[in-house]
Amino acid sequence: MAAQKIFDKRNLTMMMDLYELTMANGYFEDHADNYVTFDVFYRKNPDNGGYAIFAGLEQVIEYIENMHFSEEDIEYLRSLNIFCDEFLEYLRNYHFKGDIFAFREGTIMYPNEPILTVHASLIDAQLVETAILAEINHQSLIATKASRIVRAAKGRAVSDFGARRAHNMDAAVYGARAAYIGGAVGTATVLAGQLFNIPLSGTMAHSWVMYQDDEYTAFKKFCEMYPDNSILLIDTYDVLESGLPNAIRCAKEVLEPMGKRLKGVRLDSGDLAYLTIKVRKALDEAGLNDCMIVASNSLDEYSINSIIEQGGQIDSFGVGERLITSKSDPVFGAVYKIVEVEKNGERIPKIKVSETVEKITNPGRKKVYRVYDEEGRAISDLLTKYDETVDTSRRYRYIDSKKPWKNMHYENYTVKELQQQVIKDGKRIMPTENLDDLRQYVKDQLDNEIWVSELRFDNPHVHYLDMSPSYYEMKMDLLYKSQKNED
Repeated sequence: MAAQKIFDKRNLTMMMDLYELTMANGYFEDHADNYVTFDVFYRKNPDNGGYAIFAGLEQVIEYIENMHFSEEDIEYLRSLNIFCDEFLEYLRNYHFKGDIFAFREGTIMYPNEPILTVHASLIDAQLVETAILAEINHQSLIATKASRIVRAAKGRAVSDFGARRAHNMDAAVYGARAAYIGGAVGTATVLAGQLFNIPLSGTMAHSWVMYQDDEYTAFKKFCEMYPDNSILLIDTYDVLESGLPNAIRCAKEVLEPMGKRLKGVRLDSGDLAYLTIKVRKALDEAGLNDCMIVASNSLDEYSINSIIEQGGQIDSFGVGERLITSKSDPVFGAVYKIVEVEKNGERIPKIKVSETVEKITNPGRKKVYRVYDEEGRAISDLLTKYDETVDTSRRYRYIDSKKPWKNMHYENYTVKELQQQVIKDGKRIMPTENLDDLRQYVKDQLDNEIWVSELRFDNPHVHYLDMSPSYYEMKMDLLYKSQKNED
């Protein structure tokens, strides 16, 4: 089954806030068909981290490609007595006709830069807001959390075990997808494996052990049924006095006569650092040096880091609720703001002004560049006007918006434009990317492009977001005009 079929079987077009439809109806009745530009951006990295990972783009594209209002949808909207009949007739044959530009999925991203841009008619741009934010907010959050947990594991495997604690079935499936992009090696969620070709992993349940007459019998039957994938859960009763001895006995009496090896043991409770040290020692003394130790139980980057610092002997982590819900910081906070309106052939930049400085938007249609030093490390991101180009053959003057009085230049640098067009005139122009390629793309950026100081869990370096002089001047001019209007 391809991921596309989820959208074939379920019409998700109506997954939008009511005000998207009331605004669209208002524009329709007002004959407002101007083209506009909206940016998606966010203001703060999750967990006060140094970066986030862009995820969910594929599902945004699928949603927009499949937008349509069924007869049942239209009759339901009619029953609300809000919308004019002409607008409902318009929706009967509706499909999105605009353009969408976005970062490549898996791109390391930072606050206040446009990660996705919609350039479309007012109605088109309004109707897609909720779905775009829902997909990007969720998957970007989980991909970022997974990346933090994977880094804490320091090369040990991390698998998603979170389906039963996810906020619903879709959150489990798409959370598994996002976690894989962020660096997890697999998932326990079978539908995610089927849809996205994510490697599946799983062990055994406590109920299996408790159902059998005794623990050894439970282990013996499991090993006989799954001799090539025998990972035994050893904490149902007593890890050191019962579970571990019975697991070793099964390895010797059941598996080795079959020419098989015990693949692993799993702990889901207790002092994981202390217990795994004891378990490793006993396994090694029994000649089971290749038997891995799997641990689960409310893990996250902080508990994993602590276990490793204490010498815990864990080869693979199964991470559930704190990954799939991003428990420590469960709101990503991406927003969707209008930045430009086209009227009578003129492009008019728009800015949202607020007493809260962080909520002042970056106006106008724009380009985003990543700027690299001679060694290929990303030193900053740069906003320019949409029609500007960056000439890397010469010294480039830029503005640090937090210190605009300083005379700043890039020298010996290269740049990469981060947005690419993914939808043109309502049609996909970007092929579906292989999930393994996206996962590797994330790893390559973190290993080779991003400064180690940005990867710290505590007080990470803040990535710079610079502006071209003409872009900064345009923004300041709009702020000045807005102040004059208030006066």
